[in-house]
Amino acid sequence: MHADRAQMSDGEKTFDLTEQPWIPVLLTDGRESELSLREAFAQAGRIRRLAGDLPTQDFALTRLLLAILHDALDGPGDSDDWADLWEDPDALAPALPYLDKHRDRFDLLHPHAPFFQCAGLRTGKDEVFPLNRIVADVPNGNAFFTARFPGVERIGFAEAARWVVHAHAYDTSGIKTGVEGDPRAKAGKAYPQGPSWAGNLGGVLAEGDTLRETLLLNLIAADQWKTKRPDLPAWRRPPAGPGAADDLALRPAGPRDLYTWQSRRIRLHTDNEGVNGVVLTYGDPLAPRNKFDAEPMTGWRRSLAQEKKLGQSPVYLPREMDPARAAWRGIGPLIAASAPDQGPAGEPAPELRPGLVHWLARLETERILPRGRLMRLRTFGAVYGTQQSVVDEITTDTVAFALIVLSERDSSLGRTAQDAAGDADLAVRALGDLASDLARAAGSESDAPRASARDAGFGALDGPYRLWLAGIRDGDDPAELRALWQRQARQTVARLGDELVAQAGDVAWQGRIVTGNKGETWLNTSSADLWFRARLRRALSLAVPDTAAEGSGPGPTSPQADSAGQADVEAAEAENLDTAPDPERAPA
Repeated sequence: MHADRAQMSDGEKTFDLTEQPWIPVLLTDGRESELSLREAFAQAGRIRRLAGDLPTQDFALTRLLLAILHDALDGPGDSDDWADLWEDPDALAPALPYLDKHRDRFDLLHPHAPFFQCAGLRTGKDEVFPLNRIVADVPNGNAFFTARFPGVERIGFAEAARWVVHAHAYDTSGIKTGVEGDPRAKAGKAYPQGPSWAGNLGGVLAEGDTLRETLLLNLIAADQWKTKRPDLPAWRRPPAGPGAADDLALRPAGPRDLYTWQSRRIRLHTDNEGVNGVVLTYGDPLAPRNKFDAEPMTGWRRSLAQEKKLGQSPVYLPREMDPARAAWRGIGPLIAASAPDQGPAGEPAPELRPGLVHWLARLETERILPRGRLMRLRTFGAVYGTQQSVVDEITTDTVAFALIVLSERDSSLGRTAQDAAGDADLAVRALGDLASDLARAAGSESDAPRASARDAGFGALDGPYRLWLAGIRDGDDPAELRALWQRQARQTVARLGDELVAQAGDVAWQGRIVTGNKGETWLNTSSADLWFRARLRRALSLAVPDTAAEGSGPGPTSPQADSAGQADVEAAEAENLDTAPDPERAPA
């Protein structure tokens, strides 16, 4: 492995990213390594995946590799071109001469056009700032939550290159330092223009068994994009100056442009041993609305508020990732419409699936990939706090299913997967209501038991749903699949309900009078459990009743349970739970 040191070329320092190792990877044999750009493409078939410092760094670096490959191939032009690449063991080979051709623009220390930086970037006072500003695992003001306490004084060139790429993708908003030559700077300050581009996205990436497969699966054909303008990556554009580029009204031109969008202006300060400081400010602004024709790696949601504010329709914003929701719970947007005009009754669609998912569905429709091929979608997201000036949380997850689930020719299996996730939400809502009712029966009005029960419910259903989803195959009957899932979900959630009832305590068993939608009623463990069973039956109506699998209700220690029986459950359900305090008060 090469030493992480600057080299000398014609009297100038250089760190050539095409030759120097800087991309962390996990190899197929389980070993970790660090590779140059050339090595990453040449050895892509023996690389399992990227293994950066953060999941969001993997996403940003993968998009960089995709921009290189798209530009090296100048395509693929259509699905036939892509099919040829998929079958060609040397499909990535054109990236190597391409990198040789553009080698100067991949030099991290180039005197005039340093990689993803602005040469000569400086403040009016020639200040140099700590590397905390780009090293995202050292939150500003939260140094106790990092192994790098109290901060980052120096890093190597390889790591610095990774954080530069990450900053263009995920840097925070907030007031930044103004720089000389930027007309937007006022009194030495650059005012907020939002996080870097990928920070707006609920990122979605298709993962193959190797990096080669991953790159090809995400290499979307050019005929899927409507833009006719030249789609160029950052290194094929003039080196950035301190202000915003002057052609932004015509951009972004496509994924190559977006994958390398220069959201920031950055200048690393270095010596022969590494990087010891940075200057960072805002770069090219980019509003996130209605970019679905150029950005394929996120879902989109229609924003009525933005439509009213802007006086135009439709307006779509990227659908962000919710760190509290596993990827399978958000499978609905992956089954959504692929175009705005596919909504009901002439209305724009409420949400759009990612362009990448539409591309994968197209490969299934055109029989280029087999319908039964297992597809893994990995999601990425950054959650910003305090006016988007800090990163509160970074989230990633993976969901796997057969390609047939994404089919646009027959969407029945996709809808079944979506409906099954909805079934899980309703079942867990019933469990949360039980926990809340038991707490109220004991005299507590805290919402903590509901939240804890919901977390436990989704945690218990996580593995079963993923296995059920991954087991869907072409030819399966949607009704049978959903009934199978409902039986599994009912058994799991009913068991958790049994545990809550058994732990309720004597005060809850005795109960008390509470006020609900229908007036006052006596609430105790027995009635809470009765309402829970009825809600669960209603939420999972396709499940075959099975009292042995479902459990024995409040448990053998409860005389109330013995006297209630199944007849009372049927009666409560028939009365639409009119005696319940408020069975639908908690949103899913």
